[in-house]
Parts: sequence; structure tokens; C-alpha cells
Amino acid sequence: MSTRDAILARIREAVADAPPAESPHRAYLSTHTPDDDPQALVDLLHRNLAEYRALVHRTDGAGIADLLMRLLAERGSRTVLVPPALPPEWLAAADPTRIHDRAGSTPAELDAVDSVVTGCALAIAETGTLVLDGAPDQGRRRITLIPDHHICVVRVPSQLVASVPQALPRLDPGRPLTWISGPSATSDIELDRVEGVHGPRTLEVVLLQEP
Repeated sequence: MSTRDAILARIREAVADAPPAESPHRAYLSTHTPDDDPQALVDLLHRNLAEYRALVHRTDGAGIADLLMRLLAERGSRTVLVPPALPPEWLAAADPTRIHDRAGSTPAELDAVDSVVTGCALAIAETGTLVLDGAPDQGRRRITLIPDHHICVVRVPSQLVASVPQALPRLDPGRPLTWISGPSATSDIELDRVEGVHGPRTLEVVLLQEP
């Protein structure tokens, strides 16, 4: 008998009288946050987004056009990149020139755009994370990675979940998923934070309250 066989035999002997496990899987919680209060989830998302240095705004359907107009004006944006299925009423009051998402746009052309406004696929309250999946109201992944200013509109509560385990079943793994937690940032070995390295330097999130 080899040493390996001897060790395994001793292990089998030691556990022979052990009671059978009730389940081979551990009962992990899918969330640490009660999800029966939608407004509490919105508040948690707001706090976590702000902790990641995103600028968070709240409005409803009647106020979103004026809010987006104000945010773009405060930024001094002359051009705004628009995904193909962004609701047109969202930018009805805005002055900047619309730049449409085209397959032939070069990185230099996208870098010259002042702002981009998109929807999202989901938002996760516990982690302050936005998930984009390239749907028509979000456009291609690159349009949210190259421009320096991204305004993302989240419809709440329908696009809000408490946790990552709750988000995964609602997402299509075959789509180009982009997970965003705050503005793009990195740090060097001395922990000096630098923003805008591989994505927008400024992330603004609009929580659009649904009826």
C-alpha cells in the first residue's frame, strides 16, 4: 500500500461514523439587504454611488428633460453622444449637438465628444454598481469608455436589485456586460488616485423614479 492509500484509508476510517450531511451545498444568502422596501434600496444605491464619487441626482418623468439639460449646461457640453434607442424626450430640452453612435466612429472622434447619455441594464444597491449590456438605449461599450463625461439614467425600482446574486439571473452572459462602480480610477504604488484612466473621469447617475 502506498503512502497515499494509507492516508486515504485513515481518513475514511475516521469519518466512517460521521452523520451524513443534510446538503452538499452551503446555504448562502442571496442578499444582505431586505428587498421588500424599494425606496430603501434606492437610498442604499444613492449612498453607495456617492461613496464611489459618482454624482447622483433624483427626478421623475416630468423632470428628467430639464435635469439633463441643466447637467449638460453645467458641464459646458457642446456635443452629446446618443445611443439609438435613448428615449428622445430625455434630451428634448437640451441644446448640445447630438452625435449618434456609429460603427465607423473612431476613438479620436469619440474622445472629442463632450458627454454621453445612456440608460442601463441594472443597478445593484449593495455595491453601488451599474451594469450596461449594450442594449439600444446604452449603445456600444466603447461609447461609455472613451468620452470623459457619462450620464447614466437608472429607472427605479424596475432596474434596481439588492445584490450581485440577484442581478446575475437577470443578465444575459452572451451580451457585452460592463460593470461600473464610480468614475474610472486607478492608483500607483504610492496609492495616489488618478481618475479617467480607462473610462469617464466624471460619472453622473440619474435615478429616474417610476410611477
